[in-house]
Amino acid sequence: MSEPSYASGVGDTPLLGDTIGGNLDRTVAAFPDREALVDRASGRRWTYRELADAVDAVATGLDASGIRKGDRVGVWAPNCAEWFFVQYATAKIGAILVNINPAYRTSELEYVLGQAGVRMLIAAERFKNSDYAAMIAQTRPNCPALEQVVLLGSPEWERLTTAVVNGDRLAGLAAQLSVDDPINIQYTSGTTGFPKGATLSHHNILNNGFFVGELCGYTEQDRICVVPPFYHCFGMVMGNLASTTHGAAVVIPAPSFDPRKTLEAVAAERCTSLYGVPTMFIEMLSDLDAFLESGDTPADLSSLRTGIMAGSPCPVEVMKRVIDRLGMDEVCICYGMTETSPVSIQTRRDDDIEHRTATVGRVGPHLEIEIVDPATGLTVPRGEPGELCTRGYSVMLGYWRDEDKTAAAIDAARWMHTGDIGVMDADGYVAITGRIKDMVIRGGENVYPREIEEFLYTHPDILDAQVIGVPDPKYGEELMAWVRMRAGAAVLDAATLREFCVGKLAHFKIPRYVHVVEEFPMTVTGKVRKAEMRELSVALLDQPDQE
Repeated sequence: MSEPSYASGVGDTPLLGDTIGGNLDRTVAAFPDREALVDRASGRRWTYRELADAVDAVATGLDASGIRKGDRVGVWAPNCAEWFFVQYATAKIGAILVNINPAYRTSELEYVLGQAGVRMLIAAERFKNSDYAAMIAQTRPNCPALEQVVLLGSPEWERLTTAVVNGDRLAGLAAQLSVDDPINIQYTSGTTGFPKGATLSHHNILNNGFFVGELCGYTEQDRICVVPPFYHCFGMVMGNLASTTHGAAVVIPAPSFDPRKTLEAVAAERCTSLYGVPTMFIEMLSDLDAFLESGDTPADLSSLRTGIMAGSPCPVEVMKRVIDRLGMDEVCICYGMTETSPVSIQTRRDDDIEHRTATVGRVGPHLEIEIVDPATGLTVPRGEPGELCTRGYSVMLGYWRDEDKTAAAIDAARWMHTGDIGVMDADGYVAITGRIKDMVIRGGENVYPREIEEFLYTHPDILDAQVIGVPDPKYGEELMAWVRMRAGAAVLDAATLREFCVGKLAHFKIPRYVHVVEEFPMTVTGKVRKAEMRELSVALLDQPDQE
């Protein structure tokens, strides 16, 4: 009989018992003169000693403004040094940082400010085509808890950052903190209804950042190019906290993702690690291709050793190109979700190419995972698909002020149900084959879009592919492929794609419809909005001649 799909993570290194502020202080004491933060857009740099001074000034300013332990402080801005300071300053005084998506508009902003009960909002004045100041003014009358608004660069921000630090006062505040205190609320980007506020503790996110960094082999010699947004766990935990727990440096290449600026930052700052979601790496690889085709010399990326690809399913072919073209021989795939701080599974630096391209790795230290039958809740044998669940230090405290949704996500045994379909092999490696809600049932056959997407990546003219189910009167659902073509390639039609698939995929897995696009509907973190794609596809297929 096959072993059950269960694994527990062991490790020689114990869990950290620090608060975020306490851990930062220890790193500063160990590496005061090492570079800690580089903000390329503004040309500014900080050593760990200088970073500590900046964080303590903001912490003192928040305290002087009346912010107390447990108060919610929102931050609404693109990636910048100020975001970094606020992250650590709120942790130092026990305020709860509320991350606000830079892409939010007024209705979403109003919901988050009200649901979290934000007392102070720190925000950029504007970003791209978003006038944050105007949107805040519009929503503020409907947010009675919001007492203070601080725009970056304003006199109010200057007062926060120039406060005279009282070390005894900060030490006294630190003494009142517990590692299990809530310290961060991150709103999940749900596709239906209002987002839910995953509430995370010092213990949750500090340890997750630390152990992600441990598995990447980080030391004080590393320089991490953090591309994903700080408002997301990928940026602020896997990036910032992984760095500061190891004395490494964070390099911010730009306020938001730009493939050329990212590659330039890696080259100029001699970054050893590079982060991104798969779509970001696809764009960076495309940018390198454009360099070569133009005859220019590409940026020197020889400093890269490792990095992380995560945030959404990582196509095998893309992973192989990242290793080959970017020289990231030790690149890791991480799997997780906001509710688990976020990482629960990670590939290792010494894993072979097969494991680092076909799976998301093994369970992380001090965590447990299991794969269960969604219908019965029983653990399935290894090799069989089921819902992935995780348990341990990383599981959130709960959804902010929402006991019902918390109970629906975390069962009585404290297992977090991810909603993802996974398969565990005999060695404990896990492959994610899709979302339970994304599974397509075509004529009674269960079809997992991820499998078809991986196959479509092998087509020489396809840059990126996403597969969804659309209504069909005969089969219940049919498959539709959205594809992005490589530059200069002929546009695919459904007949041509079917010809490519015949004999290689079972007939019921071959997409009936093809839609060629320049871009997919995306969240700001680079996740594809499949729900929106389905809505658009239904409208598109109502038009004639759309096969």
